[in-house]
Amino acid sequence: MDSLIQLASDPTAWVALATLVVMEVVLGIDNLIFISILTNKLPPEHQQKARRIGIGLALVLRLGLLATIAYIVALTQPVFEVFGKGFSWRDLILIAGGLFLLWKATKEIHHSVDPDPQDTVPGSGKVSLGFAAAIGQILVLDLVFSIDSIITAVGMTEHVPIMVIAVIAAVSVMLLAADPLSRFIAANPTVVMLALGFLIMIGMTLIAEGFGAHVPKGYIYTAMAFSAGVEGLNMVARRRKRAQSGTMTKP
Repeated sequence: MDSLIQLASDPTAWVALATLVVMEVVLGIDNLIFISILTNKLPPEHQQKARRIGIGLALVLRLGLLATIAYIVALTQPVFEVFGKGFSWRDLILIAGGLFLLWKATKEIHHSVDPDPQDTVPGSGKVSLGFAAAIGQILVLDLVFSIDSIITAVGMTEHVPIMVIAVIAAVSVMLLAADPLSRFIAANPTVVMLALGFLIMIGMTLIAEGFGAHVPKGYIYTAMAFSAGVEGLNMVARRRKRAQSGTMTKP
């Protein structure tokens, strides 16, 4: 208790907490986009439940990994070498997660461009997906993003209470943003394709980092923000054209 009080009275601890919360929220965007796209494939009555379970699993995994933080740090130690390049368990998890994202995003793009009538829910136009299958896929990516999130937290502070508060705050933001983001994606089909493009870029980044090529996150999120801004302008332009067309057709 004394150590917590001392930590709370340290200004540097508050700065570290604020910085880490922002970092965790930004890192959670990837996770949230995947959850939103995947759960939108479910029947409407199951979507919100699946999103909450997926985000809840993300919180459980992150807190569970914090409880084994010494083991998580050890995941960065090389376990074998290939052509002189050492690979750790973290590298292998990032590569596997990146490949999974590439496969999933490419499959969803294929379904969007050339949908198979047998894979759609009658009358919905959405690709059908079992609830258990959706939760399983969310769990796989939750694990990948959680490990990356915790290793980032370890690199920014050595105080576990700060990490716990930052993780809870970030997941709370994800929980609040999940439903509005999913509704926005569902209402704007072009945004779905943009988000799938983001997932491909994130998957390639995970693979690159797994092979030891550090990709600054700032470049990735700047590109995502720029693309989202351009799409936002396109949406405004389409809305104005529809409004003008509606005005011209009136007698």
